[in-house]
Amino acid sequence: MCSVAASTDPEGKSLLDYPRPSVAVDVAVLTVDGAELKVLVVPHRSGRLALPGTFLHKDERLRDAAERCLRIKAGLAGAEFHQLAMFDDPARDDRGWVLSMTHGAALPRTALPRDALLIPVDGDRVTQDLAFDHADVVTLAVADLRERYARSVDPSGLAGDTFTVLELRRVYEVVFGRPLPKDSFRRHMMPALEHTGDLAVVGTGRPAEIYTRGPAPLPPGAAAFLAG
Repeated sequence: MCSVAASTDPEGKSLLDYPRPSVAVDVAVLTVDGAELKVLVVPHRSGRLALPGTFLHKDERLRDAAERCLRIKAGLAGAEFHQLAMFDDPARDDRGWVLSMTHGAALPRTALPRDALLIPVDGDRVTQDLAFDHADVVTLAVADLRERYARSVDPSGLAGDTFTVLELRRVYEVVFGRPLPKDSFRRHMMPALEHTGDLAVVGTGRPAEIYTRGPAPLPPGAAAFLAG
């Protein structure tokens, strides 16, 4: 069996002859807080804010590193997340050559610690300066969130397990950053909703039907409608 050092490529180089970057994971955790889309951040040594991040340990999987990062840096355990993209600008970190495998998550505000530090997202950009290229990571995470919300009804549960159409529309307006006509919104959502049989009484108006997410995807045309 050949050793790593003995095995060479057509240029006569072994694996150990190539420079090796450090690998980090950074996680953009988005949430709907009132009428705003926000992202979770943590203080950074530079004095700026940053996304929760950490370096990959020896023999550690990326997912395990992301879970460790969220648990230690953000106080989150068991959160669902997924990979976004590798950020590979050689100059992205002033400490040296660092690749970052970025991840995205979207959680209800109630799933985050009460003292979580959240900053608003305006359109698809954060409203404050972030360390490294983390502002670009947030922009990518917002685009990913909108793409997922254009395919399925509230896939991250930002509206809760059950909701009225009005409550769902308010979440979608925050996610997509624009007002959505109520009749058109209802028409696009209804094929993917299931009625729970319950009613919500709000004020003196008619009781509102309560729904939950159904298994069907959003119908064709929903993505274009939501994008405006």
